[in-house]
Amino acid sequence: MKKKLVLLMILLLTVSAGSGCASLNIGSTSDSSQEAREAEENSENTADTEETSQSVSAEEQTDEDMFTDRDYEEDYQEEDCVSVTLRGTSASSSSDSVEISEDTITITEEGTYLISGTLSDGMIIVNAPDTAKVRLIFEGVEINSETSAPLYILEADKVFLTLAEGSENTLSNSGTYTAIDDSNIDSVIYSKQDLTLNGTGTLTISSPGGHGIVSNDDLAITDGTYNITAASHGLKANDSIRITGGSQLTVTAGKDGIHAENDEDPSLGFVYISDGTIAVEAEGDGISAGSYMQIAAGTFQIQAGGGSENGTKESSDSWGEFRGGGGPGGGSPAGKGQGGEGQAPGRTGGRSESGEAGSSEIASPAKPSVSVENLSAESLSTESSTTENSDPAEDSSADGSKSTEEESSTSMKGVKAAGNLLISGGSFTIDSADDSIHSNSSITIKDGVFEIASGDDAVHADENLTVTAGTMNISESYEGLEALHLEIQGGDITLTASDDGLNAAGGTDSSGTQGGRDGMFGGGGPGSSSSDGTILISGGTLNITASGDGIDANGSLEITGGYTVVAGPTQGDTSTLDYDTTAEITGGTFIGTGASGMAQTFSDAQQGVISVDAGEQSAGTEVTLTDSSGNTIIEVTPELSFSVIILSSPEIASGESYTLSVGTASEEVEAG
Repeated sequence: MKKKLVLLMILLLTVSAGSGCASLNIGSTSDSSQEAREAEENSENTADTEETSQSVSAEEQTDEDMFTDRDYEEDYQEEDCVSVTLRGTSASSSSDSVEISEDTITITEEGTYLISGTLSDGMIIVNAPDTAKVRLIFEGVEINSETSAPLYILEADKVFLTLAEGSENTLSNSGTYTAIDDSNIDSVIYSKQDLTLNGTGTLTISSPGGHGIVSNDDLAITDGTYNITAASHGLKANDSIRITGGSQLTVTAGKDGIHAENDEDPSLGFVYISDGTIAVEAEGDGISAGSYMQIAAGTFQIQAGGGSENGTKESSDSWGEFRGGGGPGGGSPAGKGQGGEGQAPGRTGGRSESGEAGSSEIASPAKPSVSVENLSAESLSTESSTTENSDPAEDSSADGSKSTEEESSTSMKGVKAAGNLLISGGSFTIDSADDSIHSNSSITIKDGVFEIASGDDAVHADENLTVTAGTMNISESYEGLEALHLEIQGGDITLTASDDGLNAAGGTDSSGTQGGRDGMFGGGGPGSSSSDGTILISGGTLNITASGDGIDANGSLEITGGYTVVAGPTQGDTSTLDYDTTAEITGGTFIGTGASGMAQTFSDAQQGVISVDAGEQSAGTEVTLTDSSGNTIIEVTPELSFSVIILSSPEIASGESYTLSVGTASEEVEAG
């Protein structure tokens, strides 16, 4: 026979079943207008026809928008090509369109050029009319340049570089770039024009003193295998980087692995990836876009900034002594645990202000009996302390601005966009010192499989973050998902956070070189808090293990569907739920455990809610809720120790009695 469990109801919510849902302004995730994209290129027999432009929609792009037929063209007939043979310190060709001056080969006309052989210290320059489309076919090319780019595209309308089937090609620089004209040549392939790479061969690039591949316009890759080692960026473009097809890229970079940015036009500098296999090890960002980014498919393995082990792992119980460690009342900081706002009067870690046990006890065979207080309905506050919700900025100046050190710091994020970021598919393994997926604007994740370890936030958006589908496993993070407006519509998300699991807060994330977090989120300093944030959970499965707050809404929380499980700790000023204004549940299942010191429960509900203090319980203690017929409604085994239990489900009816079992002890409770 089970031992009797005396559970005192901390708060029983009695709400009208007809109460309305709170309306949340989640906002739009559409992109701003982008620069016009050139129209489909003409076939070879009409190659001299001018290309027209078409508008790049702010909506989701497609391969048809991003690539032309000629971007995919890999076949060629040797007899139709101009042959160029590299011969160590010089070269030979029978065509007048190829000018040879010792170790410098200059291509001056439109056409297809089949290139083979070795240059020990030389370069190929494309300097053709600005209407010319030039195709270079590498068939066993090895070029080293001691002082410049082995391939320099000075002038042409567009250049296509095809890697011949089965060919091995190598381009390298010694680490020094000496100006040969007014161009700032600083890469192994340097193009001032549009450049497309394709073919089924292999290209190895070594740039110990600069970038790997640079295009001042668009850089497209539709096929081929690329091994790039660069002291700076691996791939760099001003207007865009576009990758698809069977492309396989392995990039090791001293800065960003893939970087697109346009200093003059903020609508350019975007990244579009619809397929391919991409492995990046970068000291900076893995993939970075100065404008928007769209990823539709592909396989990604990204390590940024040395990985999560280089992040500053600030847990909620130690960082700045903000959440426990030195305050009165068994681990609460000053001002907390003393009947402060958002906390029960006299609550200090589950004991009365005098330190004496409350009037009731929980009998548990796993440990000595622990006591709980007979608390009023106000014991779980529906209004939390603003100080509790703030995230001070370590490196901010007194007026909230970033310090010079922070502004010049290196970003070490996995996938980063200054504009909107859309991920609609793909497989991602990301290990980053800073945020793993980041946008200075908004993020939409429609699908994909994600394995994430982050030294900072796993996914961060300054504005809106929307997840509609996909599988996400976050094994390590400071905060799991963070945005001003966070909406989870679907998907399967499992996350571990050293601070908050979900966080909605105003401000911007200013992480940088110091372990991936130069300044904490918000930037306003202690005592600041925004109540404009929103969290909406309408579907999906969400499992949160957090050493800080499980769900922290600096504003409002609304749950209308889905299956949400939160496991939070008992130590420090942490809560299963933490919100400023309202927390409403109208559908879905919510299972939450955590600390009692700053505990909150739902402020409004259209289904039954059970909120109790079970006293201090160890991790691995099973919690089961059964109805009057003995049917199990909820069953969970929290991974962290807990005292507060919050349960809600469409199967729980307000005013009905249920049996709540904690370990081997049980008690009848009534749902609010």
